Amino acid sequence: MTTCREPMWRLLPHLLLLCAALLLGGCATTVSTSDAAAIAGKTYVVTGASSGLGRGVAERLGGLRANVVLAARRADALEQVASRITAAGGQALVVPTDVADPAQVERLAQAALARFGRIDVWINNAGVGAIGRFEDIPLADHARIVDVNLKGAIYGSHVALRQFRAQGSGNLVNLGSVESVIPLAYHATYASTKAAILGLGRALNEELRLARLNQVHVTTIMPWATDTPFFQQAANYSGHRPRMPMMDDPLKVVDIIVHATVHPREEVPTGWKARGAYWSHRIAPDVAEWMAANIAHQAQYESSPPAPATSGALHQPMQGTTGVDGGVRERMKQEDAARAAAPAKQ
Repeated sequence: MTTCREPMWRLLPHLLLLCAALLLGGCATTVSTSDAAAIAGKTYVVTGASSGLGRGVAERLGGLRANVVLAARRADALEQVASRITAAGGQALVVPTDVADPAQVERLAQAALARFGRIDVWINNAGVGAIGRFEDIPLADHARIVDVNLKGAIYGSHVALRQFRAQGSGNLVNLGSVESVIPLAYHATYASTKAAILGLGRALNEELRLARLNQVHVTTIMPWATDTPFFQQAANYSGHRPRMPMMDDPLKVVDIIVHATVHPREEVPTGWKARGAYWSHRIAPDVAEWMAANIAHQAQYESSPPAPATSGALHQPMQGTTGVDGGVRERMKQEDAARAAAPAKQ
């Protein structure tokens, strides 16, 4: 049997219109005065807190006077975040942690309990990725992505839920991705781990329902591509600089994550683009995946300047990438302007 791809493209306007109708009723995601009161004095564990969304969430929580336990491999970067949290009125505890090691994750939980007495929210944010054709990426890099993204989330979820059961309450927040539902070409193992995190959250929520633990919640956050240092830190074997179109501002996603810790829902796509992807895949999965693959290919292989192969920060921490914003949108603007100004090839 043969399939014709061209008619799928013609479905795009209809798919977008249908998704737009679903998107207009999105839930509020700003942190209100009552939310701030609920956050103050609560204890949060945040993994991957040295940069990107993890750092943004940690600093936002610190400004709301939470107790924030900071975990990542880079102790010096965590100390910088801790100083900003204390200056903003919160309390901070630095616990250098590689989430791929279950003993270190257990030590993280014990350190949080020893300092603050309980854990109210555990955020599994640490994540790494690799860009390129699946077979061009070394097996060691594929394995490391699984170790950090999936096993790290399992280890964190395990210690958090044991504590929440003992307390009778608590919120577990796992960072998935829009790729939890629409896997992107050239992100195969990353997308696989994010799909697994979504499956983990769905299974855990059913276990909690059956146990009647109504005060324990598991939320899977599903961001659209977000402009953080993730893209600088990612392994890259594509031969081109990392690019993604229509990237979200990280501070917008930070607010959605913080809001979800007070108003937990099982699945939270962040913003209209993520919600559109989420619902489009439910409505027309083949069309959504085909479109996403074409967009990824055009952005990564046809629009991006050359770059050498690198394992990024997968195996060793990378210095100089400790901000919340990754500067990718600005870099892409400059690259696009340079390409537009270049003389056309004859």
